[in-house]
Amino acid sequence: MTPSYGVISDDFTGGLLIASYFEEAGLECPVFFDPAEAMAAGPLSAPIVVIASRTRLIPVEEARADLTAALDALDALGCGTIAYKACASFDSTEEGNIGPAADLLSDRYDQVPLLLSAGFPEFRCTVAMGHLFYQSVLVNESVKRFDPVTPMPDPNLVRFLSRQTRTPLGHVSHLELVQGEAVARQALEGEVAKGHRHVLLDCADDHDVEISTLLARGVRALVVSDPLCVAAGLDRGAGRTGTAAPPRHADGPAAVLVGSVGPVAEQQTAAFEAQHPVLRIDLTADDTEEAQIAAATDWARSHVGQRPFAVTTLSDETGVKAAQARYGRLGAARRAERLLSGLAAALHGAGVRRFIVSGGETSGAVVGALGIRRVRPFARGALGGGFCVTEGADPVSFFLKSGKLGAMDVLLSALDEMKG
Repeated sequence: MTPSYGVISDDFTGGLLIASYFEEAGLECPVFFDPAEAMAAGPLSAPIVVIASRTRLIPVEEARADLTAALDALDALGCGTIAYKACASFDSTEEGNIGPAADLLSDRYDQVPLLLSAGFPEFRCTVAMGHLFYQSVLVNESVKRFDPVTPMPDPNLVRFLSRQTRTPLGHVSHLELVQGEAVARQALEGEVAKGHRHVLLDCADDHDVEISTLLARGVRALVVSDPLCVAAGLDRGAGRTGTAAPPRHADGPAAVLVGSVGPVAEQQTAAFEAQHPVLRIDLTADDTEEAQIAAATDWARSHVGQRPFAVTTLSDETGVKAAQARYGRLGAARRAERLLSGLAAALHGAGVRRFIVSGGETSGAVVGALGIRRVRPFARGALGGGFCVTEGADPVSFFLKSGKLGAMDVLLSALDEMKG
């Protein structure tokens, strides 16, 4: 049998989170970080396959090329339905890649309408009447308004995403979805009749997800966040189970790398620092990146194998603004990624085999620096998803997490979880 469902995530943490839901349901779901590796791995017996990309923040043309490579691989593996998975809050800018992904999928598979769905009600991220709410307030009134990389000043997703697509989006609201499949499908057909190639579905609660799953049956492609991505995958994979044994974590020293910014990352790092040493790297220092990596490596070597430790590029709001003034918004983020991924490579050489990484883009940079192309995810557990391990003679374990998610003690809890 071939995979029935393929997912392309816009970052590595999102891909692992999705895979953990499928593993929890008994559906084997390998995660590939390289489309070529997925292509070479076929044929696969796993019912679901994830290709984790880094398309969230890269230029549109580069993202289109990466998506095309991933689609080529999933098509070659035989996936009947493919979902492009963005994060729950559809983090993006007007030059972002969610709309271009919808255009690409619609063109490639000649699909009208192409369905889009944002939100994650379980985590108080919802879409109602086309407007995005984050932590129960409009996204432009939340902490997301001032995100250092993807500030979101417009809560109207229909209007916002229409700036990214060739044609304006249509919309099926919670008012239609709450009335059931027949009414919602009629509303969807009405949007197509108006000429809309792409249609956003509200996601105000779990019932909206249930009805959206019914609307998505039989489609070739979707652009979605976590709930509909998981629900559609479970719908496609019903009745199939994988045969691989559950994975085990690698042995060896552990290191924590925090590349995310914001109040959640600050609180999680502070909780870790109350028990273990933390080194902060200053992005605005005059030293070269090579010198900063070397200094951080020297500091870390004194702790490797002795006790857990963390290294972070985290800074307060003043520091973030200073770094962005010097390197640009994306340039500052990329500098942080290079520093932490370079350090990760050095730490791996020093024997570290368990990495906890906070930040979606940082996670991608670290995995790339270590040359890892495929992992086996763990089933979702008490800390959610994000745990995975490489396979082979010298395994490496990871906990890759979004900077915005997790309890205050999540870094400490992840260390305990990876001892098992």
